[in-house]
Amino acid sequence: MTREELTQILESVKDGELAVDQAVMQIKTEPFKNVGYARIDTQRELRQGIAEVIFGEGKTAEQISGIVREMQKNGQKTILITRLSEEKADALSIGGEFSYHKDARIGIAGEMPKPKGNGTIVVATGGTSDHPVAEEAALTAEAFGNRVVRLYDVGVAGVHRLLANSELLMSANVIIAIAGMEGALASVVGGLVECPVIAVPTSVGYGASFHGLSALLSMLNSCASGVSVVNIDNGYGAGYLASIINRRTQGCGSSMPEPEKTDQEGSLCIR
Repeated sequence: MTREELTQILESVKDGELAVDQAVMQIKTEPFKNVGYARIDTQRELRQGIAEVIFGEGKTAEQISGIVREMQKNGQKTILITRLSEEKADALSIGGEFSYHKDARIGIAGEMPKPKGNGTIVVATGGTSDHPVAEEAALTAEAFGNRVVRLYDVGVAGVHRLLANSELLMSANVIIAIAGMEGALASVVGGLVECPVIAVPTSVGYGASFHGLSALLSMLNSCASGVSVVNIDNGYGAGYLASIINRRTQGCGSSMPEPEKTDQEGSLCIR
């Protein structure tokens, strides 16, 4: 049940179109749906403002399809499926619109919502190799109704690339800084802006990076205030948190500048 549906029920009671006991029954009926292999939380959007998301890894295509169909029956219009392999995406049997994003390993059932957050979320990466995690974060934020600007390959090895977009960064409502290696991008960004910075360490790097552990520890020990850290390669967690922040803070509106040169997806183009 969504907030809009609950509001409609309460308005119907107020207008005398629905009896109180009928309204109570509609509200309390099946707060979750048990389909045997999963208990689907049908009231999560009502409680948290964001509907349940499907974690695709470890589930079969048949199980994912069944969960999606139940969510659609419950009125969920946009369903996010994370960590979804291409093989499973091809085997899904669901109705309506569906798109698969291979790099991010994300499937989206239904239409993408129009942006309703207060401002803009900037997703910045240290290098092109961080692109899969960045796309997971960006698509998650977009699926939750946020305007997202992608700013890719602006790591500290060529810090002038980042500084060339200072106005964009300083006008953001939330910034997701994604980097592997030593993870220095988050600290540099955190020292430039006043908005919250969500740091995402990636498993990109040579041997001593320990599959992202080095970047994780660097980000946790950042001397820049206002930097929070999610787990290694957790683009979804960063996109979710950024969405919550963006809904609760005052945005910058139309003052947000665009990167100096973008491709069709809005990513910074390095030619």
